[in-house]
Amino acid sequence: MADDIQAEVGSAKKGPKMKAENFLPDDYTPAEDEPFMNDRQLEYFRRKLLSWKADILEDSRDTIEGMKDQTRNIPDIADRASEETDRALELRTRDRERKLVAKIDSALRRIDNGEYGYCEVTGEPISLKRLDARPIATMSLEAQERHERRERVHRDD
Repeated sequence: MADDIQAEVGSAKKGPKMKAENFLPDDYTPAEDEPFMNDRQLEYFRRKLLSWKADILEDSRDTIEGMKDQTRNIPDIADRASEETDRALELRTRDRERKLVAKIDSALRRIDNGEYGYCEVTGEPISLKRLDARPIATMSLEAQERHERRERVHRDD
């Protein structure tokens, strides 16, 4: 699976998908004064998402290896309970990260489809600052806040 990610990262750097990939400097940051979601911005976010995904998958692989190494019979009940609690917490964290990888994949598909960077509710551009902080964002800040307010109201019922 990690090999697939490396291939994906490699193809994002050298494949014919984007024109910007050949001249995107390492220190590039999207700016408000350039056209929204131009080739350079799309390539920037593609690389950011692929790097994030690779990091998550590497952490997951390390967790699996660590859990294999830790499989042992611990005679002390308190120590065993503590280790089981640690494992459960680690597995819960990995499950959250699995869901995050699905959101990253969805964002990468939106880049490929030309839908990335636009709010799925209003169709308006999502701010570059928001996308830089949360590249998987699907809603503008205003739409997200409205969504969360509605969710809170319905939860109180």
